[in-house]
Amino acid sequence: MHHDTSLIDIVAVGLALAFVLGAIANRLRLSPLVGYLVAGIFVGPFTPGFVADQEIANQLAEIGVMLLMFGVGLHFSLQDLLEVKWIAIPGAVAQIAVATLLGWGVAWLMGWSHLHGMIFGFSLATASTVVLLRAMEERRLLETMRGKIAVGWLIVEDLACVLALVMMPVIAGLFGPEAGGERHSFGSVLSSIGWTFVQLGLFVAVMLLVGRRVIPWVLERIAGTGSRELFTLSVLAIALGVAFGAAALFGVSFALGAFFAGMMLNESELSHKAANDSLPLRDAFAVLFFVSVGMLFDPKILLEHPWQVLGTAAIIMFGKSAAAFLIVRAFGHPKATALTISASLAQIGEFAFIIAGLGVSLQILPPTGQALVLAGALISIMLNPMIFMLLDRWEARHREEVQVQPEPEVQPGPPLQAGNHAIVIGYGRVGSELANVLRDRGVPVVIIDDNSLHVDRAHAAGIPGIRGHAASDKVLAEAHPESASIAILAIPQPLEAGEAIAKLRALNPALPVLARAHSDAEVKHLLAHGADGAVMAERELAYSLAEMVMSTPAYRYANRGDVAVPPV
Repeated sequence: MHHDTSLIDIVAVGLALAFVLGAIANRLRLSPLVGYLVAGIFVGPFTPGFVADQEIANQLAEIGVMLLMFGVGLHFSLQDLLEVKWIAIPGAVAQIAVATLLGWGVAWLMGWSHLHGMIFGFSLATASTVVLLRAMEERRLLETMRGKIAVGWLIVEDLACVLALVMMPVIAGLFGPEAGGERHSFGSVLSSIGWTFVQLGLFVAVMLLVGRRVIPWVLERIAGTGSRELFTLSVLAIALGVAFGAAALFGVSFALGAFFAGMMLNESELSHKAANDSLPLRDAFAVLFFVSVGMLFDPKILLEHPWQVLGTAAIIMFGKSAAAFLIVRAFGHPKATALTISASLAQIGEFAFIIAGLGVSLQILPPTGQALVLAGALISIMLNPMIFMLLDRWEARHREEVQVQPEPEVQPGPPLQAGNHAIVIGYGRVGSELANVLRDRGVPVVIIDDNSLHVDRAHAAGIPGIRGHAASDKVLAEAHPESASIAILAIPQPLEAGEAIAKLRALNPALPVLARAHSDAEVKHLLAHGADGAVMAERELAYSLAEMVMSTPAYRYANRGDVAVPPV
């Protein structure tokens, strides 16, 4: 019997190939996004061999866009933006304008219309949050002033893209092919834009008045049931349900609806758990989104339009970066800060694909423009690590100049008194209790966690905290394992814990290391990587409960070897 397996094909083959190529890219110290995009090229219609169903891939990509935007909203921080608003807002707006004009200039040279040129230019103006955060985390810059400026800059770019998602259908209706060449008066243009903002305002009002109360209330009730499956399902239902409702009731795009769902969820105390529970599915559909984008790329464009590809890459890597450098310097920041911001913005990613894809679907950007955007993204993402490497070398050569003009880059929180201290990796439910108990018993403690909320909570409790990945050499070095008395890994991820243990052993072979596990296999894995001991939570819980049972009156005497006498 024949079965139509197009959906299974794209999911199975796409994810498998993305995994292999993503792992290769990561091994080469490139962003895994490169591997995902190349996987899409391999399964696309422009290369020989297996060809995935483009229509199904596009629908999966739409879900991926919704979940990506949901994640952006879930991690949206107005406070981070307000800290650097005086440079991030004007700087990002000016840099977006410069990049858009440069893209328009390249499009004009190719003979495109002004509308096509502006959409093409705008799609080159925003950087990839994924690529930027990875580069910043590797260099321990997220908590520094330049790291905060870069993140705030990207927040403004994300907001500009959200606004573009609202306005692009309006622009297409007024000036695109569907307008039928009809001339619009200034009043009709204002009327169309005004109606769009009325719909947007209604949606925002409903979300603020209703969603802001209903969504956290629903999550609290579901969390109270103790069912993890129901909680995860509720998070996804909220993300996709709000996105669908926004489009069906208010004419707002799926992506914008998902973004607002994430923002509303961000105000809940359960937002971190919601983010963690939805992360695997968000990551999977995000990979499928990048694979579907890669399927649209025709490698022939590298041969048919080489100068346009080079021009696009030059705008991304030099044009907007030069604009950012001049803007940051104009605000009086040191050259090191300006170069860091410039290097951070010398690439494009997920929002560029969303804007370009929407432009093609609305017929206000030619397919060649989308191909150029993808070519520019591949080139810039692959070369971005090299740019940061050059920046690192420049900083090493000009260390004295940097020290003459120091930035306020001291890590926040209580200072670490290195020497005979305990390193606790992970400040979640287990790690926070452990750190507090050790501190109360006079043991100096420093915690490592990649979640900023956890680190802030440790600082509020008076415990020195380091934000970053536990397996990062620079992060571990900040905890001074060479002078520590013990290290405890309280994170539930055995692979990350095993990697961190191996690096701790290399830094201090005599350091006692304990770890947390959830199965016998995890215990073996951690011990094999150098842990001195591993505590399996379920087993220890069973022992503790058994001790409590044996201390009850019914079994107290039996525990001493006497005959148990049931209570009367």
